[in-house]
Amino acid sequence: MTPPPPPPAEPVAALIRPVPVARDSQVNRDLLRVMEGTSIGYWALLHLAVFFMLAAGGVWVYQVYKGLGIAGYAHPIFWGAYIVTFVFWVGIAHAGTLISAILYLFRAKWRNAINRSAEAMTVFAVLTAAQFLGIHVGRMWKSYFILPYPNQRALWVNFKSPLLWDTFAITTYATTSMVFLYVGLIPDLAIARDRSTGWRRAIYSVLSLGWQGTSRQWKSHSRTVLHLSGLATPLVLSVHSVVSWDFAMSIVPGWHATIFAPYFVAGAIFSGFAMVLTMMIPVRRIYGLEAYITDYHFENMSRFLLLTSIIVGYAYGAEYFMAWYSGVEAEQTSFWKRAFGPYWISTWVMIICNAFVPQLLWFKKIRTHVPTLFVISVLINIGMWFERYVIIITGLSREYDPAVWGIYTPSWPELIIVAGSFGFFCQFFLIFLKLFPVVAIAEVKELEIHAKAHGGGH
Repeated sequence: MTPPPPPPAEPVAALIRPVPVARDSQVNRDLLRVMEGTSIGYWALLHLAVFFMLAAGGVWVYQVYKGLGIAGYAHPIFWGAYIVTFVFWVGIAHAGTLISAILYLFRAKWRNAINRSAEAMTVFAVLTAAQFLGIHVGRMWKSYFILPYPNQRALWVNFKSPLLWDTFAITTYATTSMVFLYVGLIPDLAIARDRSTGWRRAIYSVLSLGWQGTSRQWKSHSRTVLHLSGLATPLVLSVHSVVSWDFAMSIVPGWHATIFAPYFVAGAIFSGFAMVLTMMIPVRRIYGLEAYITDYHFENMSRFLLLTSIIVGYAYGAEYFMAWYSGVEAEQTSFWKRAFGPYWISTWVMIICNAFVPQLLWFKKIRTHVPTLFVISVLINIGMWFERYVIIITGLSREYDPAVWGIYTPSWPELIIVAGSFGFFCQFFLIFLKLFPVVAIAEVKELEIHAKAHGGGH
């Protein structure tokens, strides 16, 4: 009698995946549910964001027609709210690269629940920041003059111009961030493809590049993410250092300081983490993602906020100390006017929101109390915008010659365009929520495998 044939061999994926099928399907359902349907609140927020964006677009057209004279520029201050907001959005973009790249290299597992949203915010923040270079110049359609490419006009850009440095920084950072986001999305796009119909299935089929989850594909994917992480890590330090050199390379009192590069990098990470909290806390609450974005994640992000707040607070103190210790009258006057001059409200809002409010995060109850964290994150974002305002405006308004001192007040067109930038950013993030998984599904499953293999844990 011939023996019965052996049972068919199980796929390799089934042998190495200890997550039960029911739980596996539950993860897919929970995280893909965010992309399904829209509530009245969602449409209200989206329409509000689009309204602010369109209002800013209309004001920008009016500014192009009338000229930059409608802005609040007054001699000697010709870097105003537009450059302030440009630096602010470049800073917001840094949390995504830090969470995705640096924490990946250090194998910090808690990043997996928030890295996708942070990467998306990075791309949207860079796109928002890039617009302000053209808006600040005035004639945006001539922005190609700051691009270093050969042309038939025998023109070449001014490599000493900070606008050119920013162009290099923005294009490099935007390209790397977009590639990083897309590569991380591929496995999740395949999951969404297999559970979608109609136009969504067609789009996800194209974007997932034929992903089938084979061991060879996973190996190539892991290597790609690792190499991109190694490439993106220096960008966290270099991009905002370049932005800080826009100021530090000048001889303007309050700007000409070697501390600007680390100071700006720490401030960028600080504001970026605060924006991730500001956006993800409502998303977690509205879509019921408490099982995936937990208090543990918020506590770790709060610790980063506390660390960078201490660095930023130290930088504030170091600036004032060096101005006093230098004995240079122009430096001393500039910092005295910051604290007690016409911009004292902006200065103290900056100091209180960035140096004092985050000290509440020393307490575990605060770090895990989500409503309080949300308020703190909003205050930090406000304080970081005012930080850039204080640095730029007070430095230019009080230079060496008292005869040309001036006062800058943002005009209503500038404020509307600044508000429109927030609408632009929020609009893209809200659309992203409905088109792509806001939490990395494959990485969450990887955490479950790791936790089961090691007997639980985070």
